[in-house]
Amino acid sequence: MNQPSGAALSPADRDRARKILETIVRSYGAKVVGQTGLRTSLLIALMTGGHVLLESVPGLAKTTAAEAIADAVQAQFRRIQCTPDLLPSDILGTQIYDPATRSFTTQLGPIHANFVLLDEINRASAKTQSAMLEAMQEHQTSIGGELHPLPKPFLVLATQNPIEQEGTYHLPEAQLDRFLLKDVLGYPTITEEAEIVRRVGAGVCDRASEHESVTLDDVVFLQRVTRDVYLDPAVLNYIVQAVYVTRHASQYLSESLARYVDYGASPRASIAFASAARALAVLYGRDHVIPDDVKALRHQVLRHRMILNFEADADGVTAETVIDACFATLQAP
Repeated sequence: MNQPSGAALSPADRDRARKILETIVRSYGAKVVGQTGLRTSLLIALMTGGHVLLESVPGLAKTTAAEAIADAVQAQFRRIQCTPDLLPSDILGTQIYDPATRSFTTQLGPIHANFVLLDEINRASAKTQSAMLEAMQEHQTSIGGELHPLPKPFLVLATQNPIEQEGTYHLPEAQLDRFLLKDVLGYPTITEEAEIVRRVGAGVCDRASEHESVTLDDVVFLQRVTRDVYLDPAVLNYIVQAVYVTRHASQYLSESLARYVDYGASPRASIAFASAARALAVLYGRDHVIPDDVKALRHQVLRHRMILNFEADADGVTAETVIDACFATLQAP
C-alpha cells in the first residue's frame, strides 16, 4: 500500500507559517500595487526553492515586486540586465590576477545573491543562458575549477518581453522546463494605476523601507513546512493524469485541437505541480493539498511546457486553451 506523501503539520507550525506569510504580504503591498498573481508566484517559488519565468511588457513592476519580496525577508537582491554581449563570467564571477601577490583572487558575480532578477533573459546569448540556468539548477557556480555554492534561499525571476524579438535568443524547451512556473503579467486596472501614480507623486516609492520583515531563517522554516504538507495519493494521481493527457492529446482531445500539440509536459511538470500545490495550500492556511490547488496552478506550471506547432500560432490557439481542454477531460477526486 502506498504511503501518503507529506507529514502532518502541527497547529503551531501552521500558525507560525501564517504569521510569516502575512508579514511578507503586508510588506509587499506597501511597495507594490496589485499584481497579486505575481505575488503568489513569487511566494510559491520562495517556499519551494523554484524559479519563475515572467513574460510581460516593460513597466509592470517586475523589478519592484522582486525587490519587495527580497526586502520583506531581509535577503540580498541583484538585478542583471541581459544583453547579447553579456558573458558568463559577468554573471557567475571570474578570477582576477593580483600583481602584488602574484596570485589570482576570485571575484563572485551578481548571481551570488538570494534574489536575482534576470531581466530580458532571451537577450543573452545561448552560452550565457546556459551558464545562468546551470547555476539555477545546481545551486552552485564553478570559477577557476573551484565550486562556490549559491546562498540559501536562492530564487531567480527571469523576464521576457513578448513584443520585441529582434536580437533575442529563444530559450530552448529543455531550459524552459527547469523553471517551476511561468507567469504572464497583465496591465493594472484603472483604480490600481491611479494608486500607482498617486504613490509615485507622493514619493512613497523613494522612501526608505519602514515596514515589517522576516528573516531568512523564517524562509527556511516555510520551505520545511511546505515539504510537510499532506498530498493524498488520489490528488497525486490527478496530477500525474493531467500531465499524461498533455503527452497523449490525440487520445483525449478533439482532433481539431489535438493537431496543434507537438509535445506534452515532462515528469518535471508533475514534480512542479506537487511542490507548487503544497505551497499554495500553505498560503491558504491548509495542511493538505486539494484538487483545486492543482487546477489553479495549471497555466503557470504547463504553459511553458506544452509545445505547440506553428499552425497553432497561425490560428491563434494558445497553450492555455489546450491546457484547459486537457483538464476538462479529467474528473477531480
